[in-house]
Amino acid sequence: QVQLVESGGGLVQAGGSLRLSCAASGRTFSSYAMGWFRQAPGKEREFVSAITQSGSSTTYADSVKGRFTISRDNAKNTVYLQMNSLKPEDTAVYYCAATTFILYLTTTPTNYQYWGPGTQVTVSS
Repeated sequence: QVQLVESGGGLVQAGGSLRLSCAASGRTFSSYAMGWFRQAPGKEREFVSAITQSGSSTTYADSVKGRFTISRDNAKNTVYLQMNSLKPEDTAVYYCAATTFILYLTTTPTNYQYWGPGTQVTVSS
């Protein structure tokens, strides 16, 4: 089992940057693929990005491709989401999640077993 806690959210102007962190407990962090999701008010939770256990492979939603970068440091049990060129439509609660589903990088929220409580990101225009 793994417990996840996100940090790094906040208020930023359009065009600005934020780096989210997700700290994981437990000694088996490197056995999980990790994902970032977000949920805006009145909308469903949507996939943002995911990374394999080793960090060798990543995938992104089209809406953030070229602006966001996911990475992980298994020695620190932490996954990151660097967000650049932020837009007002990026405003949401951002969640990190862990999955034992490793056949491929999954973008489906129900394939992720463990979730953090989320961190708010607000982008002003």
